[in-house]
Amino acid sequence: MFYLILTACLAGPSGSCGPILLPQGDAATRQECTAQARRISEAWLSGRKGLRSGGTACVATADLPALPLRQIAPGILLFQGDPVQMEDSPDGRIANLAAVVGDASVAVIDSGVSRAQGQQLYAAIRRVTDRPISHLIVTHMHPDHAMGSAVFAEAGAEIVGHRALPRALEARAPTYLDNMARLFGPQAMIGTEVLAPDVVVGNRLTIDLGGRVLQLNAAQTAHTDNDLWIRDQATGTLFTGDLVFRDLTPIVDGSVLGWLDWLARPPRPAPPLIVPGHGAISDEWTAAAGPQIRFLKALVDQTRQRIGEGQPMSQAVPQIGKALAPMADGWNSFDMSVARDATAAYKELEWE
Repeated sequence: MFYLILTACLAGPSGSCGPILLPQGDAATRQECTAQARRISEAWLSGRKGLRSGGTACVATADLPALPLRQIAPGILLFQGDPVQMEDSPDGRIANLAAVVGDASVAVIDSGVSRAQGQQLYAAIRRVTDRPISHLIVTHMHPDHAMGSAVFAEAGAEIVGHRALPRALEARAPTYLDNMARLFGPQAMIGTEVLAPDVVVGNRLTIDLGGRVLQLNAAQTAHTDNDLWIRDQATGTLFTGDLVFRDLTPIVDGSVLGWLDWLARPPRPAPPLIVPGHGAISDEWTAAAGPQIRFLKALVDQTRQRIGEGQPMSQAVPQIGKALAPMADGWNSFDMSVARDATAAYKELEWE
């Protein structure tokens, strides 16, 4: 197969350019790809006035930049991100991303921090299978999981998310785009767009990929107010999104009490394999979720203590961080994350 790559350049003084993989141009031969290159690239650029063409090329599958994927169960491919916070990462590729291959089609679970990462995930999947990518499941709103979606939408995938995801993305999209460009540079974010889901999950939804079914479940407010978790019924594999953190310090952006409530009711039957949003996979729930549960319980206890002592938030947050410091072992990006968590917990618990 051959893939159409448009070199897209930022309009303006910098003129920085980046490769844009246009899946509408996928073709069996280089000649077919080349014949449609101009039409497809011009159509894509027509709605993006901040970009101009720096030329096109047709690239064979083996020559495309691709994320490293490994098979963790039959038909399940995983990219394991670097489990640190964005500020500690050179490229923002910190989240775990996955693909589930059925007999008829493929579902992707999370798309990464940028179009560039989404494209490399697309290329990696194409090295394994040419089955259509029917669904992209976005587990929640955060940019490390949700900002590589455009290439999959252009490839024909339906984007699926929690019922609260459209509102959350609409409120945060401009800030996310600005922050990622500030952290990693405008060139790294060329072509990146924040897309709302086509299909929302109110409670549960099943997706049939042919020979295997995914069950999608909407969580109550926990890590965020728009978390999904997914079970592959063929293998029992559980994809938790950021409802489970490993290695990277958990971040409260929803409700610490709601999160603890979700964690207190582990999915049944017990999954043989757990894929967290960050960090290593696990074959046992207590190993996967236990350290996070202990951290969040300690966060709640310390926050309640400071509130009970009448400390204002400005004094309580550093004191909570100091009290939790002995738990830092095994958690990356601990100090900056604990300060954020203490602030969120204080705001939630002060009106108990």
